[in-house]
Amino acid sequence: MAGGPPKALLSSGPHSLRDMPHPLAVSSSEEAVGGDSTPSPDLLVARSFGDKDLILPNGGTPAGTSSPASSSSLLNRLQLDDEIDGETRDLFVTVDDPKKHVCTMETYITYRITTKSTRVEFDLPEYSVRRRYQDFDWLRSKLEESQPTHLIPPLPEKFVVKGVVDRFSEEFVETRRKALDKFLKRITDHPVLSFNEHFNVFLTAKDLNAYRKQGIALLTRVGESVKHVTGGYKLRSRPLEFAAIGEYLDTFALKLGTIDRIAQRIIKEEIEYLVELREYGPVYSTWSALEGELAEPLEGVSACIGNCSTALEELTDDMTEDFLPVLREYILYSDSMKVPADVEKCQDRVECFNADLKADMERWQNNKRQDFRQLLMGLADKNIQYYEKLTRRMVRETVLEWPILCQLSGRIAYSRRR
Repeated sequence: MAGGPPKALLSSGPHSLRDMPHPLAVSSSEEAVGGDSTPSPDLLVARSFGDKDLILPNGGTPAGTSSPASSSSLLNRLQLDDEIDGETRDLFVTVDDPKKHVCTMETYITYRITTKSTRVEFDLPEYSVRRRYQDFDWLRSKLEESQPTHLIPPLPEKFVVKGVVDRFSEEFVETRRKALDKFLKRITDHPVLSFNEHFNVFLTAKDLNAYRKQGIALLTRVGESVKHVTGGYKLRSRPLEFAAIGEYLDTFALKLGTIDRIAQRIIKEEIEYLVELREYGPVYSTWSALEGELAEPLEGVSACIGNCSTALEELTDDMTEDFLPVLREYILYSDSMKVPADVEKCQDRVECFNADLKADMERWQNNKRQDFRQLLMGLADKNIQYYEKLTRRMVRETVLEWPILCQLSGRIAYSRRR
């Protein structure tokens, strides 16, 4: 078999930067193979070094504009459902304006609760009251007592480890405010719980403590009567449908707990990496002060690292403030849903109880699908934005600094030949 002359191997020796192609440019061999055909979208780079002519991968989308397929547009479409539902609602509740109160015996935080409604149960169209965490806890306990067949939304954890989390810090208070706001919105959207008398008083009463004291004796007697009535019924085995629900909740809580632990570990590693980046960038800035011709490229590297650390900090904050709270809410939700699942043991009321639980389970499943769809798409969108910021900055620095590096390399090679 005849063979042509052997091809020379590429030299692995040192090369001048001037002889090396631009790292983002298309090689001559690739142009020859492609002929007149359109280059690969991943290799489209403008020949000009100007920022306006710069083209990135993914079909040549300019770096300064977002792609039409960005997940942000998908999130906007998801928000249409909430806007449509808002037109049919007659009760709106928001939790905001946290304030710190320092007393002789204790220090605590209160939150402003604003209620707007057109329901006949409310004497005024708008109310504004202040409540502390223990008031929310009281409301939830009363909903459990008065609505034993319905799923009551969970509250955020009350206790925190001292020395680990400052419960009066701005970050902790804001995270709790969001969780309390979500708690009330869950109740507001419920067709039964939103009409509960205790919920109405919680939203409107100026002095909630007076109402709580008045209702203690009566509610205690009612509770004893309920125990007496239900205690006379013969218990029977749980239906298979609710047994399957219990198994699903156990598995669901286990998986979410695993995701929560992994997410916390990722956030911890990102924070440690962020600390290193903040120390790494200034090194190049200090170095640039000692170099004359290399000062500009080194400052560019320092600025690029600074932008990377800023983008990483935003990504970490988004995971801490938006991703983890939703996971923990549904972990608590799955635990709270196991309690009313035992109510079907009251034999004569089993059908009514089962119907309530089934309806609440369907509502919970719908909320879960919507929440996790928005949660995961939001997380993907934040990661896309993070890497887009890094790509734009790195490409810009490479395009601007490459000619300078080539020029310096040529000067160094010329001085060595002399």
